Order: sequence, then structure tokens, then C-alpha cells
Amino acid sequence: MLLDGINHIAIISKDVERLGNFYRKVFDATVGPTRDHGPGETMTNIGIGPATELNVFVISGNTEARNQTPMWGRGRIDHIGLAAASPTAFETIRARLIDAGAGDGQVNDFGTDLSMFFRDPDGLEGEVLIPKG
Repeated sequence: MLLDGINHIAIISKDVERLGNFYRKVFDATVGPTRDHGPGETMTNIGIGPATELNVFVISGNTEARNQTPMWGRGRIDHIGLAAASPTAFETIRARLIDAGAGDGQVNDFGTDLSMFFRDPDGLEGEVLIPKG
């Protein structure tokens, strides 16, 4: 295979501070500084894994972060799937998502993986997965 996973996912947010606090609290993510990225635009990197980050853009006048329609109607990227580092991490994340009011804690058995869904403060749907076994 020529690739080694995902480097980043670029998303648009209304409030990067709130979003960063959520990912830090629930996933132990690291939130980098916010910097200018063009006229009326900022970018903040949120590290969500050893080599993976969210590149979060806040763009003056852009309303795309509000567009959250039912699954499969949200555009080219419908949701993000995050890999838990271990079964213990999966359970820790599950408890934190419940505490944050971001998920109901339901664990889905998808055959080879266990999965749980959540919504971040901007309404983006996410999924945390752990291989079974």
C-alpha cells in the first residue's frame, strides 16, 4: 500500500474554541494556535492521533458549518470515523461522549468492529471504532 492513513480532514466551524475544547476534553486532542489563513479566514490544527489532525477553518460570512442534514445528505464528506487506540480508550471516550451530551453511548456491532456515533459542537457526526477481538 502506498498510503499510511489520513494526514488531516479539513472542516469549517463557527466556533473553533468551543470545538477545540470538545475534542480536547473527549479525545485528549491537542489544539494548536489559530493563525490567519487568508482574508477573513483562520485555521487551527487539532491533533486527533499520532499523525492525523483536523484542520479547522473559520471563514467570515461562510454558513456551511450550519448545514447538517440527515445521513447521506450532508455533502461529499458525510461523517468522520475515528479509530480508538485500545478497548480501554474506547470505553473512556464512550463515557466522555455521554458526559459531554454528544452521544448516547450506544455501541453498534458491525461484525469486525464495534462503533459508537457522536455529534461534535458544530453538529458534525463522528464515529469511534475499535476492532473486535
